[in-house]
Amino acid sequence: MTRVYLDNNATTRVDSRVVEKMLPYFADAFGNASSTHLFGEEVSTAVREARRSVQALVGAAHDHEIVFTSGGTESDNAAILAGLAATEGRDEIVTSAVEHPAILSLIEHLRDKQGVKVHVIGVDEHGRLDIDAYRAALGPKTAIVSMMWANNETGTLFPVASLAEIAHEAGALFHTDAVQAVGKTPIDVKSTKIDFLSLSAHKLHGPKGVGALYVRKGTKFSPLIRGGHQERTRRGGTENTPGIVGLGMAAEIARVGLDEEAVQIGALRDRLESRILKEIGHCRVSGDLESRLPNTANIAFFDIEGEAVLTNLNRAGIAASTGSACTAGSNEPSHVLKAMNVPAQALQGAVRFSLSRDNSEADVDRVMEVLPGVVAKLREMAQTVTETQPALT
Repeated sequence: MTRVYLDNNATTRVDSRVVEKMLPYFADAFGNASSTHLFGEEVSTAVREARRSVQALVGAAHDHEIVFTSGGTESDNAAILAGLAATEGRDEIVTSAVEHPAILSLIEHLRDKQGVKVHVIGVDEHGRLDIDAYRAALGPKTAIVSMMWANNETGTLFPVASLAEIAHEAGALFHTDAVQAVGKTPIDVKSTKIDFLSLSAHKLHGPKGVGALYVRKGTKFSPLIRGGHQERTRRGGTENTPGIVGLGMAAEIARVGLDEEAVQIGALRDRLESRILKEIGHCRVSGDLESRLPNTANIAFFDIEGEAVLTNLNRAGIAASTGSACTAGSNEPSHVLKAMNVPAQALQGAVRFSLSRDNSEADVDRVMEVLPGVVAKLREMAQTVTETQPALT
């Protein structure tokens, strides 16, 4: 069976160059990065190099603005809680209706358990933020704004640089969950007003269990995890050296190949989308077609279940998803597509194909060998069920 992996927004294959870079830090270079002897200094140097690689990828002005964490979720939580703690007299949060669960779950908890006032800004049918509603929600009580850079389900990009400017005009801090954007689209935080930015290694061909939080120099920061002086006292705990080194290598590879890969992957995404629309039909692409990630295609198939499509694709060795891996198994329609007012007959039929540099034209062709037949069979079955249902009287 030919296997095709098109679920790269969930996670990516660890690049072989990243694995090679990490291996010595599991055994030979085993020292604690905080130790002052030679064994520790060797490891500390590697951590410092990785920090500079991440700094270069996101365009930070200083390497000490990069704080290593366990991943995107921790970075998101740390940023929002630090933002609330840093702004005296302010206790309101502004976010969007299409954020990742790592943001929405925390904010709902803060609202329900701590009385934090939350403003959730809607989007239009293309997933674009309602800027007028955003401006109206900001005020003297706004502590922090959290808006994703790129949507994990549709790939739609938010204008975070201008959103950060608007937040600062209101005296609020600004955080962006850039987990899906880093390594796929150019980022230069030093030229923006962004205060916090979250990223995760396993979304850019690095290892799982490690990420980073950009904290702009001068921004007040209260640690989420206390217990040691690591990361300039901003994140306690012995450094995950192999993971950090892997993230650094993944960041360097992504930075060097970003422009070329965006063109290559975007062409594959367009090839897949155009063939689906032409050869299958009665479906729609969800998201902002003018401003989105080059790797993401969210296709809503009318009158069938996306989960059924995935089950049949999986039997053929093809991996895709219906949306965020963090909500996999839920019977609820995507909160992102609901916020975009995707028609009811297409809402349950959404399938996300997310590509990476590991994919090829042969992968797209293989999907198109299988997908038309899958959709046709499911539509035939759905039509048969409809025809056999008793009429309502």
